[in-house]
Amino acid sequence: MNKIDWIRKLTSRKFWLSVASFVSMLIVALGGAEQVATQVTGLIMAGATVIGYVIGEGLADAGNASGEGTGTAGE
Repeated sequence: MNKIDWIRKLTSRKFWLSVASFVSMLIVALGGAEQVATQVTGLIMAGATVIGYVIGEGLADAGNASGEGTGTAGE
């Protein structure tokens, strides 16, 4: 059985677009206003941007930590 690569999933734009689309359509299907669905979709995508940035920076920092001490003075 294959393991799910959660880091890759959480940084995938396709994944977050799918989640936002599903939630938006669910809101409309349950009788919510399209304006509410649009706002929720925007919030999900904004959150996805933050999550992707944080994970990406964390991975970059982890990669730089392995080479720590090789930089120039003052960094």
